[in-house]
Amino acid sequence: MILHFNYEELRALRAGAEVFLDRGEAGVGGVLAPSEARVRVEALLPLLEGEFSLPTLQEVYDVQAGVGAIVAMLHAEMETAVLATHPAGERAVSAYFDFAHVFTVAHRLSEIASEMEALIELVTGEAPTPASARSFRFPD
Repeated sequence: MILHFNYEELRALRAGAEVFLDRGEAGVGGVLAPSEARVRVEALLPLLEGEFSLPTLQEVYDVQAGVGAIVAMLHAEMETAVLATHPAGERAVSAYFDFAHVFTVAHRLSEIASEMEALIELVTGEAPTPASARSFRFPD
């Protein structure tokens, strides 16, 4: 499966990923290892070039985790901008569009995952397992 992005989605994803990584999660639980969300966002950032192939369901899940972390962070940014300025303020509107573009990508990823899960179930006769999510390959 190929996931396509438009310019606005790519810009919002890159900006959101960079803010997520810059702010970090220092002080959360005192854990030295990076969080799963951070690992997924770090892995996602170099892939943001216009489109990329997702040949397995597991890869879709991994990208979903990264995009989901960015969506959550951008949603919080949008709320903060609205409360700090004005709902129609430039910062709030910009934060809304960043959130909305990444939220749209998250929705497309959810649809792709659902389709892939259904195809795996149709072919194998059972719901996807972690093993089938990693091994069942979808052509582009």
